[in-house]
Amino acid sequence: MKKRVTKAIFPVAGLGTRFLPATKSIPKEIMTLVDRPLVQYAIDEARAAGIKEFIFVTSRGKGALEDYFDHAPQLESDLRRKGKNALLETLKSTNMESGAIAYIRQHKALGLGHAVWCARRLIGNEPFAVMLPDDVIAAETPCLQQMVESYAETGGNVVAAMEVPSDMTSSYGILDVKKDMGSIVSVKGMVEKPEPDKAPSNLAVIGRYILTPKILQNLNKIKSGAGGEVQLTDAIAQEIINSDNVYGYRFRGQRFDCGSKAGYLQATVSFGLGRPELHDEFDAFLRQTMAAQKAAQ
Repeated sequence: MKKRVTKAIFPVAGLGTRFLPATKSIPKEIMTLVDRPLVQYAIDEARAAGIKEFIFVTSRGKGALEDYFDHAPQLESDLRRKGKNALLETLKSTNMESGAIAYIRQHKALGLGHAVWCARRLIGNEPFAVMLPDDVIAAETPCLQQMVESYAETGGNVVAAMEVPSDMTSSYGILDVKKDMGSIVSVKGMVEKPEPDKAPSNLAVIGRYILTPKILQNLNKIKSGAGGEVQLTDAIAQEIINSDNVYGYRFRGQRFDCGSKAGYLQATVSFGLGRPELHDEFDAFLRQTMAAQKAAQ
């Protein structure tokens, strides 16, 4: 019987240099998308998938991220006194129960694989999820929930995948597909950031994973790979050789790369339009802006 996936690792140790100067004083993960921090979208997605233990791999300067998940008694008391019950309910979704959340320090920026390895003692011998908060996914059924359902069918290791333009393969880990079964593909290889002429497909891995504890054993043995970092892709590729149990999952939904300025702005527009209380005013503003630009050309 497969063990349920109840633990998730959130690698949040990065410096967010693409968003300087904003990230000089605030962690990138608590930059807001409409009115919620990026990390809240990941937490909500994880909860919907049945995750009970949340492991954050952090670094120096992430205190505001840790504070975000704490109760705020003074603020809650003030809202209660003023009868702002809707806001009180909103705050509840940001609170984490004692013991549900853990913070591990990654003292050197040695890559995603190293960040996952840092959490090995808290994972133990259980399957686990890895979620990158930079990747925000708009989906009717949350992406990780879709993957958990797929994992129940396949077991092994499941990576979220999506088609990308061929000239973009050098920005992603790319799957070498053994058998395409529709939403699920079995994988015979993974290549980290290949040039377009060397990419085995255009099916790219994005920031959602369900992994077996054997991945942690593989990370123990891996030296630095592409870019001088310990690549999670290399540990997953080793598991293809060892156990032939790696699958790609074509999720249903739209992914926004909020680690880039363009992706962050695109997500802001999409999520802003998706909010009923904002849609009409925001839509009118966007139409006026586009009309003014066309008139100016």
